[in-house]
Amino acid sequence: MAITVSLVALFGLVLYFLLRAGNLGYGSALVAAGFGFFLASTGAATPINQLAHSVIDALSTL
Repeated sequence: MAITVSLVALFGLVLYFLLRAGNLGYGSALVAAGFGFFLASTGAATPINQLAHSVIDALSTL
C-alpha cells in the first residue's frame, strides 16, 4: 500500500512550522515560493484569486 502526500500539503506543513518557530530565512522563502507554485496548480487557485480580488476591491472603496 503506497501512501502519497500532496506537495501542497507538504510545503504548507513545512511553512507552518517554519513560521511558528520564527525561523524565517532563505529556506522559508523557498518553501513559501514552492507552496505558492504548487497551490496555484490546484483547484484552490480560483477561490484564492477571487478572495484576493474581493479584498482589493473592498480596500479600494474605503
